[in-house]
Amino acid sequence: MKKSLLAICLVFLVAALFYWLQPPRHLPHRSVPSTGTPFANVSSSSVPLLSPPSNSPIAAPPTSLPPSSSNPPPTPRPFAPSLLASTDSAAPTLSPKTVLSNVRNAVRQYGSMFGGNPVGTNQEITQALNGDNPKQINFLNPDAGMRVNALGELIDAWGTPYFFHQLSATEMEIRSAGPDKVMWTGDDLVTK
Repeated sequence: MKKSLLAICLVFLVAALFYWLQPPRHLPHRSVPSTGTPFANVSSSSVPLLSPPSNSPIAAPPTSLPPSSSNPPPTPRPFAPSLLASTDSAAPTLSPKTVLSNVRNAVRQYGSMFGGNPVGTNQEITQALNGDNPKQINFLNPDAGMRVNALGELIDAWGTPYFFHQLSATEMEIRSAGPDKVMWTGDDLVTK
């Protein structure tokens, strides 16, 4: 009895080791079918989406992916130069609350299109909003006051990166540090 129990345990141990020592298996890349109008699920009261200007060094995203399972996933697009934070006096002069509301609207547009909010750090969320998403749609709009620093983070009116707190799959709290540039103080601006 003890020998058979020991033999069974040994077989399970060998099977587990064999499983863990296998090289990782990669799933084939799935292409996203084009639905015609990429903005069909976005309401008309939302913040307008940004398209790169025709003289921009950034190429326009393809409308659909080729139907090949051997294609690697798309590489993140570089940030549009117009989104990078600048010290120009010509930058939009919107109130910090309005800019925060515009960022919230961009997150909601993304959630409406993809069935959930972008997740991760500020950089990862900014990349997703800037076109690193299944449909390669850019939700960031510099005319709405949305600015990105050199690290690829969305920043508030004072140059401090926003803090994104995922409350659920469809609700996110966005926090600006406010004029003192310190998070979790009385002058912070917060929206959901």
